[in-house]
Amino acid sequence: MLGDIVGKKLKKDLSTAINKPREWRAEVEYTIEGIQRGIIDPKDVAKTALSTLAVFAFVFVLLLPVYWILLIALQGEGATLYSTDSAGLIPTQINFEAFIWVIGDIAIPAKIVGISIPFLGEFFLSWPRIVFFDSSPYVDSTSNFPRYFVNSMVVGFFTVVIALSVVIPASYALSRRQFAGRMKLLYGYILFTQVGGGLGIAGLIALYTIFVSFGVANNRLVLAVYYAALAVPFNTWLLKTYMDSIPVSYEEAAIMDGASPFRVAWEVVLPLAKPGLATILIFIFLTGWMEFIVAQLVLRPENYTLPVGLFMLVDTYSVPWGQFSAFALVYASPIVFVYLFAQRYIEAGLSFGGVEG
Repeated sequence: MLGDIVGKKLKKDLSTAINKPREWRAEVEYTIEGIQRGIIDPKDVAKTALSTLAVFAFVFVLLLPVYWILLIALQGEGATLYSTDSAGLIPTQINFEAFIWVIGDIAIPAKIVGISIPFLGEFFLSWPRIVFFDSSPYVDSTSNFPRYFVNSMVVGFFTVVIALSVVIPASYALSRRQFAGRMKLLYGYILFTQVGGGLGIAGLIALYTIFVSFGVANNRLVLAVYYAALAVPFNTWLLKTYMDSIPVSYEEAAIMDGASPFRVAWEVVLPLAKPGLATILIFIFLTGWMEFIVAQLVLRPENYTLPVGLFMLVDTYSVPWGQFSAFALVYASPIVFVYLFAQRYIEAGLSFGGVEG
């Protein structure tokens, strides 16, 4: 249900983005015509234009480090972190070898066009492939980015599934039900959001000892369980607070119509809480997608996730900055696209505004 809702919203956002240039052109034509007819004050237009330019300048300053990393990635071999002499602020030569090295061959497993599409396991990477782009004419070797990507997706997927299976019912119960020990449990959730950072290196040593003792030190599913446990306290509070803003009268009306408690939660509360659900879904996924320290501590090379794979490019004496920058940009790009499409849901989920009835 949530996936269908988000999918429809993303489709609508994509359509809006495609039509936006046409709307801007119409607005510009309307403004010019209004100035010519004297119904729009040129001073107001000038203020709006100056404000827009100031915003663009501010955004440019914020994005300048990302642009610098892009320039380094486009330099190819011999790129350095502190100089873009070979590229310049406006590059005259563009070299995509670093990106080709990161992505490698563009291909899909042959079975993905058939019937059997298993999601997990190394079989996904070992299937015969249909190759759309061969990288061998351009680079001598490629990175392990596809393997790291699959590992990160496996960890992220199970982190979301496990965490949501706890967060959603817990948030609903804490928001709509009164039971013994409710407030103590709520304060316990606050404590759990803070205790992890305070343990520091001692917590990491204890965690590694537990993983090794139970023989699960190289298990992606167990790592996802750990990430889900980290994500549950904060996201439960977040979704619970959003559910508090949903009027109880909607549920009372559904109960008067004969709806069961489960149907009330599933068909009334959850649809109204979709901005909050979209927000916590993204936050939970990023918990598994971005975390580095624990993944690097407990995983072995065959199960490394993307953050650990990026760290593996760092050498004690030298760093291939071109490849490092390209890897970092490709790794970060899905997060950027997610935030671009889900920005309004995140803002709605964090604003905790009331629902008009």
